[in-house]
Amino acid sequence: MLAIFKREFKAYFQSPIGYIYMGLFLLLSGVFYFFDNLMTGNSRFTGFLGSILMIYLFAIPLLTMRLFSEEKRQKTDQLLLTCPISLTGIVCGKFLAALAVYVGTLAFTSGYAVVIAVYGDLQIMETLGSYIGFIFLGACYISLGIFISASTENQLTAALVSFFVLMFIWLIDPVSQMVPGDLKTGIISALTLLVMVLLFLYLNTKNWVIVLGAALIGGLAIGGVYLFNDEIYYGFIQRFLGWFSLNRRYQTFSQGLLKFDALVYYTSFAGLFIFLTIRIIEKRRWN
Repeated sequence: MLAIFKREFKAYFQSPIGYIYMGLFLLLSGVFYFFDNLMTGNSRFTGFLGSILMIYLFAIPLLTMRLFSEEKRQKTDQLLLTCPISLTGIVCGKFLAALAVYVGTLAFTSGYAVVIAVYGDLQIMETLGSYIGFIFLGACYISLGIFISASTENQLTAALVSFFVLMFIWLIDPVSQMVPGDLKTGIISALTLLVMVLLFLYLNTKNWVIVLGAALIGGLAIGGVYLFNDEIYYGFIQRFLGWFSLNRRYQTFSQGLLKFDALVYYTSFAGLFIFLTIRIIEKRRWN
């Protein structure tokens, strides 16, 4: 894994990608810092950190788009997959290399905090909490980007899909507030989710027996919940979408609070997409 990490980390700075990512992030974050803090004389640094979350919608796809799609485009993926390194080591090495570039670039913004600490009133615990939240949040974004990169052969496609997926995650909270929370909407939402699961099962198994069995179990579960406790369907879609909200959990970090459940959620989210990436590559190896 260490060899893959070194290879990928160096690759970021042997091509324009690493410099473009760092330049874009630092340029935009500097603009936000100037208008949020310097121009207004505001010493609340966590407000600046919260405002630069939007930058990652554009920056993270740049960071992850080449990790696997470039290997497939250059036909070097077979050499990588046949080397004496486990798939877990390959994926984790690439993930950690991207995370190192992400954290290293984020560290430059600590200079902004030093300026506020010298000339203003820096809220130290909230600032430290925000940086910790940024690291875990970035790990989730990167794991998702790596998964998308492993699913396509085109860097541009990987970047665009990553951008729109991150945009969807960004908009989860405002969208969930606009969706009705009545009983009918909850039942329709549950049925829609069941159909999506069935479609996923069919695309991955091509086995109608499994699909029909899952449809029967899912239909009985939805009907049983409706008969015995239909209150679950009130606000169902809001709770479901809220479970995928990465940004909502970041808010506790920006308040200087390190909540154990948020740390577990971020770790599990990143681990899930790393696991799915390994499974995709393993499936390709044996096809």
